[in-house]
Amino acid sequence: MFRHLKSLLAPLAFALIAGAAGTAAAQPAPLRTGVDPNFPPHAFPKLSGGYQGFNVELGEEIAKRLGRRIEIEGAQYSALIPALNAGKFDFLMAPTTVSPERAKSVLFTEGYLENNFTLVVKKDRNDIQRLEDLKGKTIAVNKGSGPEEWARNNQAQYGYEIAVYGTNADAVQAVISGRGDANLAGVTPSAWAVKSTPAIKTTFVIKTGSVWAIPFRLDDKAGRDQVSNVLKCMKLDGSLQKLHTKWFGAEPAADSATVVSPAGHGIPGLFGYEATSAKPVCK
Repeated sequence: MFRHLKSLLAPLAFALIAGAAGTAAAQPAPLRTGVDPNFPPHAFPKLSGGYQGFNVELGEEIAKRLGRRIEIEGAQYSALIPALNAGKFDFLMAPTTVSPERAKSVLFTEGYLENNFTLVVKKDRNDIQRLEDLKGKTIAVNKGSGPEEWARNNQAQYGYEIAVYGTNADAVQAVISGRGDANLAGVTPSAWAVKSTPAIKTTFVIKTGSVWAIPFRLDDKAGRDQVSNVLKCMKLDGSLQKLHTKWFGAEPAADSATVVSPAGHGIPGLFGYEATSAKPVCK
């Protein structure tokens, strides 16, 4: 009897194992991405583990719309682009400033956020009201970031010194401790830093004319185009604008990169832009 039962159950067990293996094989690999985990409100640790922030939620929504899981790893920003190009990540969700130089080493989606800068100083300082006031002073920046690139490109004109730190949080701390006169960073992380630290304030805004976009390896045009399509759809249905309002406390400007898409994929006028009109395909 037991032998007969065993003969009946064996094919069923085999079918279940084969079905499970088939299901596992059908599951697409998770998307791998990296963030700077000390860059609120874009990415920062949750008490329960993992990360939270505007860019974390944006990455999770992109993965959801592509029918994929996402794995988010934290690292210092300066290590992220080398890791991307080495194949460790599929793309980066860390805010990455678009520039002509960077467009030669990574393939950008269209922009998703305006990238203007501001200076963070101690609250009792009133001697930095314009760029010319930076002469002879020390600016603290996050290593490998867009603000560091801007600072180096404009150093000769305004005559300041540059102090480089592994994270923007460390650069802010340098200002608080007196090791730096001002921290140059994006408007959004600076506003967050000021909100949580009463000892500092922001000064004037530096209009850069640049945006943040999602970088891919140069050989991954298909992946870039897929994610760029998702960004177009999120702008059309308003979900990207809702994320902006949730994390930054204000609606994006109607003509900003958070609302408006170019006709093609990428950044118009820069290397890697696919000018062919790309009508969004949204689910």
